[in-house]
Amino acid sequence: MPTVSTSVIVTRTVEEVFDYLADARNLASWNSGVAAVAADAVAPGERAVYRYHYPGRHREHRLVCSVFQPCRRITYRGRRMWSPLGTQTPEFAFRMLPHSRGAFVQLQVTCQLGGGMLLLGPFLGWAWRRDLPEDARRLREALGDHGIMPPPPMPPPPPPSATTGALLASQARAPAPAGAVPAPPARGLRRAMARVAGQGRIGTGS
Repeated sequence: MPTVSTSVIVTRTVEEVFDYLADARNLASWNSGVAAVAADAVAPGERAVYRYHYPGRHREHRLVCSVFQPCRRITYRGRRMWSPLGTQTPEFAFRMLPHSRGAFVQLQVTCQLGGGMLLLGPFLGWAWRRDLPEDARRLREALGDHGIMPPPPMPPPPPPSATTGALLASQARAPAPAGAVPAPPARGLRRAMARVAGQGRIGTGS
């Protein structure tokens, strides 16, 4: 179950940051784990339910506010998503504290995996460790703060398991056929895997 977190200082009050995050429709403008949120007006609060699309998925899913502590914490939990590779349940958590320069905001992503998706856990964790600092920068800009935030150092990729390691090694030895389309950049790893998973039958479960 990969869990990744980062933090950012925003030159806005804690109240302003919380009000912005309490409207889940804003997530799609900066969060790489949320492709779109339905425009329906939903009263913010615990157990508030939104309709959203996870990147790479065509089917709409539910996003539920599971924690709502005004000006302190807010958490959104997606519904479990099924695919031929297994299941995944994303959760996006935010914690806010007053800071001398505005507000300290901690962002945390947890992805609960099941079935064959467990083999991809190290790679999903690595992808989130790479992308979450960029999400924090975009959140800062979305709140009107365009200050420069130096990115943290890139984490090293995790060691592949025996299964995935053998697969990657065999792919590295195989010559590329003439006219082959170059592989997508690593940044699209999570979305590419979601698209592959979405080619099978996708449903939802509790």
